[in-house]
Amino acid sequence: MTALVDQRVVTPRLLACVQRTGAFDLASHVAVHGWPKALDLPPSRRSRLAPWAEELLTDIEDAGLTGRGGAAFPTARKLRAVLSTRRRPVVVVNAMEGEPASMKDQVLLSFAPHLVIDGAELLAAAIGAKEVLICLPDDRIEVGSVLRATLAERDRAGLLRSPVHVATPPGRYLVGEESALVDWIRGGPGLPVFRPSKGAPLTLGPCVALVHNAETLAHVALIARHGPEWFRSAGVPGAPGTCLVTLSGAVARPGVYEIEMGTPVADIIDLGDPTATPAAALVGGYGGGWIPSSAFKAPYTPSAMRELGAATGPGILVALGSASCLIAETARILGWLAAERAGQCGPCTYGLPAIAEDLAQLARGTGDRGLLRRLERRTGQIAGRGACRHPDGAVRLVQSVLRNFPSEVSEHAQGRPCASALGETPLPLGVPHWP
Repeated sequence: MTALVDQRVVTPRLLACVQRTGAFDLASHVAVHGWPKALDLPPSRRSRLAPWAEELLTDIEDAGLTGRGGAAFPTARKLRAVLSTRRRPVVVVNAMEGEPASMKDQVLLSFAPHLVIDGAELLAAAIGAKEVLICLPDDRIEVGSVLRATLAERDRAGLLRSPVHVATPPGRYLVGEESALVDWIRGGPGLPVFRPSKGAPLTLGPCVALVHNAETLAHVALIARHGPEWFRSAGVPGAPGTCLVTLSGAVARPGVYEIEMGTPVADIIDLGDPTATPAAALVGGYGGGWIPSSAFKAPYTPSAMRELGAATGPGILVALGSASCLIAETARILGWLAAERAGQCGPCTYGLPAIAEDLAQLARGTGDRGLLRRLERRTGQIAGRGACRHPDGAVRLVQSVLRNFPSEVSEHAQGRPCASALGETPLPLGVPHWP
């Protein structure tokens, strides 16, 4: 990737160390961020929180930090739910990043690993966790090497407060879903578990799992140092702080950028130097949605993206070039999502392949008269009925096309598809790499 932080958007926070020093070793990390003093205090006992731990949890709550893995669930609420079980916790760092268009967690663990470990160890000490388990895909060999070297460096310095282990689950799309990840840790196949509420804690034998995305934990480490007011000094009231966004597609400088929440979508795309005026953008990845160029002035926040039928998700923004076919790209993504299904419920097993075939026909301009009605009916029937949220994300993607691009949909439905079956947008392969 060609960039990490652009000073026009935000002063570096998460990636400040490598930006300022060009290094990410322990000495550089401490020189830039300082050492979190809370890690030198006695950890919480299972029966009660230490005073500093209660203060940290309150600071996280006051900061308004939400998960950066995709669901934007309030971080403090998940912490409180785990504590309410009275089971001993295990902190699980979710760095699986199964979205093909996302690279932010890989970049973060490669160039700011100490910050992620700080956050994980702080929460482990705060809630009296048994251990920390960092999970990254088995094909991220270089990232795993950096992570193990980082842990060894901290161990030599006597700075590992908790047992910290690295696990490498299979790099399948759905294994990164937190209930599937916990299922794999338990020795299962790594399949999602039905949960009516995402806030419901997941168990690991006699323990309870506190699962957080790698970026979320890096923010925790900074809040512990600087407090909630500092965190809220960036972003907007309803979406405070900064976040990492993987920008790709029709841009000359694809990369992982740190931006303030609430930054207009157009400004984020401009960071990558668009190769042409984008016709649309995929926001939130394969479980997100397409928004038209007329909506690019919208702020990049979870609520604003929901109103447009998209999602911030795991921080993905893909600019669609004018030569690309929106319908064909969506059909290609749905074909990929259907192949990545868990296969344990009807909406995934039958619904997603059927929708993918409908979209393929629409992209070719070969659908029958009932194609659009069938698409609308199927997407309406599937939403909310899967064993996990995988079909919901796929449906949101399709519905964003039907809602936001009626002219393009109508042209294809009438047998007038784009001249090119597939355009220039690199989906689902061709994801940029940094450096």
